[in-house]
Amino acid sequence: MKRLFSLPLLLGLTAVAHAQSAAECPRLPNAQLNWDQRARGDTLLCRAIREDGSEAFGVSITPEAPYELKRSNRLGPGTIDDLSVNWYRGELAIQPGVQVRETMFQLGDGRSVHIWLQAGSDAELNQLIGTVQSIRFDANRLSSK
Repeated sequence: MKRLFSLPLLLGLTAVAHAQSAAECPRLPNAQLNWDQRARGDTLLCRAIREDGSEAFGVSITPEAPYELKRSNRLGPGTIDDLSVNWYRGELAIQPGVQVRETMFQLGDGRSVHIWLQAGSDAELNQLIGTVQSIRFDANRLSSK
């Protein structure tokens, strides 16, 4: 039995599927950034990519926190999408001059969010933290896995 499919229908379904998958990452406040999104099992990895192809910061959304951040590395409070967070210092052994910051918090549906960023200067660090604090986790756009 031969099945006939409408090309416009198939293209429309492809566009809908692409739009739905792109909507799973939080909303970016910056038009110069785009998400590189990857889903692995029940984990969603969203990398904010600059126009030059470099990573500005990353976000992972998982059912449970991947690990606990060290209390001794806590730097101070912040706010992301009206949620109170604490920023923590991290380090890269292979790049000692790079400033690393990360935070973890829970969404209203119980999923865990881990955000990390790396900066080469204080100015870049402040700019990245400002951008991250402006992202929005819209519950209607995020799929629960």
